[in-house]
Amino acid sequence: MVKGRLWFFSLFLVLNLAATFSSLKFSRDDFPSDFIFGSGTSAYQVEGAAFQDGRTPSIWDTFVHAGLSHGATGDIACDQYHKYKEDVKLMVETGLEGYRFSISWSRLIPNGRGLVNPKGLTYYNNLINELINHGIQPHVSLFHGDTPQALEDEYEGWISRRIVVLYWSTINEGNIFAVGGYDNGIAPPHRCSPPFGNCPKGNSSTEPYIAGHHILLAHASAAKLYREKYQEKQHGFVGANVYAIWFVPLTNKTEDTIATQRALDFYLGWFVDALVFGDYPDIVKKRAGTRIPYFTEDEAKQVKGSFDFIGINHYSSMYIKNNHMKQKMDNRNFGADAAVDMIDITDDDPAPDQLPVLPWGLQQLLEYFKQVCRNPPIYIHENGQKTKRNTTLNDTGRVKYLKGYIGALLNAIRNGSNAKGYFSWSFLDVLELLYGWESGYGLYYVDLDDPDLKRYPKLSAHWYSGFLKGDDIHSDEVIGIQKNKTPVSSVRSIQ
Repeated sequence: MVKGRLWFFSLFLVLNLAATFSSLKFSRDDFPSDFIFGSGTSAYQVEGAAFQDGRTPSIWDTFVHAGLSHGATGDIACDQYHKYKEDVKLMVETGLEGYRFSISWSRLIPNGRGLVNPKGLTYYNNLINELINHGIQPHVSLFHGDTPQALEDEYEGWISRRIVVLYWSTINEGNIFAVGGYDNGIAPPHRCSPPFGNCPKGNSSTEPYIAGHHILLAHASAAKLYREKYQEKQHGFVGANVYAIWFVPLTNKTEDTIATQRALDFYLGWFVDALVFGDYPDIVKKRAGTRIPYFTEDEAKQVKGSFDFIGINHYSSMYIKNNHMKQKMDNRNFGADAAVDMIDITDDDPAPDQLPVLPWGLQQLLEYFKQVCRNPPIYIHENGQKTKRNTTLNDTGRVKYLKGYIGALLNAIRNGSNAKGYFSWSFLDVLELLYGWESGYGLYYVDLDDPDLKRYPKLSAHWYSGFLKGDDIHSDEVIGIQKNKTPVSSVRSIQ
């Protein structure tokens, strides 16, 4: 299978790497009738009310209160816990068809297991009902990196196999949660070991693989439970979510081409291969050796196909350069096993503090899923542009980004991709977990200096609304809609 994948990948690069994203005229009506467009947030980043109505601390509370998120916390965040009706009204005005959000484990089941918190349950019921009553389809992530601190204290969270049966969940960005939380320690629960990071405890050589393994088993267990007890009655769908960077070789050297496939196997195939084929990629097992757990025959059968769709969070693409020296390290972590260097790709019009606009990366990523991963149903769960906060509501860079990536998505669908939905990240300028309040991805600005945390539409909110309501879009056109001149001190709603 590996040789076949590498053959395909090399051919694919030859045919596609030189291609550029072409001019494309499109509208909402060009997408399939059952395709859904929305936007998203996550519980800790948007809800606030961190100490109200029975919620207990999660590992994110512990992480940010240790000063590891630029001094910012989610204690209040955007206060959606109290302002959800106002936010749903904005979603209706924008024309959203779906809203993706997560359920706070420590709000719903404060001790991580046992009794459900009635007030937490009421909040999520109210939010879901509000969305449905306004014709907006809820898309729920049951775990967005916020393990209850009580479970982390008791048995160290995801490196304990006991996590598998505690709570019905599918996991957001399981691959990056395992690496960020247990390898370099840049995310909670902040576990790592020298020389790969500076954390109070952890083992960067083994724990990312152990955590990833248990995340996959937990997802498979949740999917099995849902399919056996609820799916026939509810006619719903259960999926897994991964963070997906698209990689391309830095040069046309064979070693960089092979390294690029290896990077895909480690950072994407590590989870996706297990879900689609029932096992890890051969190169991952070979490089990690005894440090990566193996699936029993029964576990492999349970993990394989344990999804109705795969959600991907995609923001950008990177060059890959082979680095064989990392493989020679005596003490290796996940990154050293992959043995690659990642190098930023810039676009034709780079802007400071923003992501490069590389829509072709999404199109090629979806083609890879189609050709190599059996073309599963795909939802783009997160895709959006970063800008500095408190700068301007005229976020032309975000409009350019959204136009390009939505156009690339349409190209992929026309080429046979089984993509089913697209959710921009994020609906509001939420607390960014690694950058605090220094940057934002939102369609709406939230005035943190206003006691009422008022929301203001950016230019991108107007553009997205126009697209959702049928405006024709040219992927390469100069932004033609009137710029949002609304000052932050006044109110303007989308009409």
